[in-house]
Parts: sequence; structure tokens; C-alpha cells
Amino acid sequence: MDKLLDLLEDNAQLTASQLATMLDESEDKIKGKINLYKEQGIIKGTSTVIDYNKVEDAGVQAIIEIKVTPKVDTGFDEVAEIVASFDNVESVYLAASATFDLVAFVRGENIQEVSRFVAKQLSTIDSVISTATHFILTEYKKNGISFVDNEDEQRSMIL
Repeated sequence: MDKLLDLLEDNAQLTASQLATMLDESEDKIKGKINLYKEQGIIKGTSTVIDYNKVEDAGVQAIIEIKVTPKVDTGFDEVAEIVASFDNVESVYLAASATFDLVAFVRGENIQEVSRFVAKQLSTIDSVISTATHFILTEYKKNGISFVDNEDEQRSMIL
């Protein structure tokens, strides 16, 4: 993969100047590549990784497995686009699994809100056969960033 994309994915706050120095390229060339990646839809945006374990009233997050009957013309794409259109859905993926086809990461105020979403919105989508919801209790790592704060905590996780 492109080293520039790797660097941006690890830290989107790096400036074009910093990236140019790291990649031994001119700043103008780096800016041009970034703009081209944006135009091509390769770079979709930037984000901040938040440790919700430390945020009071952060709500809940769930992983929802979705079994789907694919559409004749669009396969899984049409259902995936519908699932992705809901505001509380953070991510949707097509998965290679014998038990489900799509996996969605969903955030809600509480368990009841996510449960209502599954029962009233997700399960009523044409082609959705079944769902399985898994609530996340603790995040240890996200987007390559560890949320373990010290060695004592890391050691206890290994034991």
C-alpha cells in the first residue's frame, strides 16, 4: 500500500510539510497526492479515535450480525446501503461467514435503544433473514490504537 496512505491512516493530523519530510518528497507533491486521493474517493475523511471507556454517558456499542437474502441484481449491496443509511450505524461490512453476511457496528444511548433499532428498523428490511446482537463491554484497541494505559493493566490482560 502507499506509504502516504499508511501515514495518514495512522495520524491524520500530520501536515503536508511533515509528511513530505517523512517521505522525502516535496510538500507540493504530497499536497497534490492528497488532493488526488480525495478526488478519487480514496480518502473519505478524517476521524478521531475516542476511548469511550473514559467518557461518561457514552452509551453502548453493539456488533450486529445480519443474515441476508441477496438481491438478484445487486447482491448484498442494496441491503448494506440501507443498513448504512441509519444514523446510529457506524460501520457496515460484508463478511465471509457461514452464519451471517453483513456485520454492522451500531451505537446507541442504551441497550433498549439498540434493541428497538434491531427490532423495528433492521429486522424489517426486506431481505433480512435474521440478526444476532453482541454488546461491547470494553474496548481494548481500536484502529490500531491501544486503550490499555499502563503495564500493570497489560500484564493482567495477558494472565
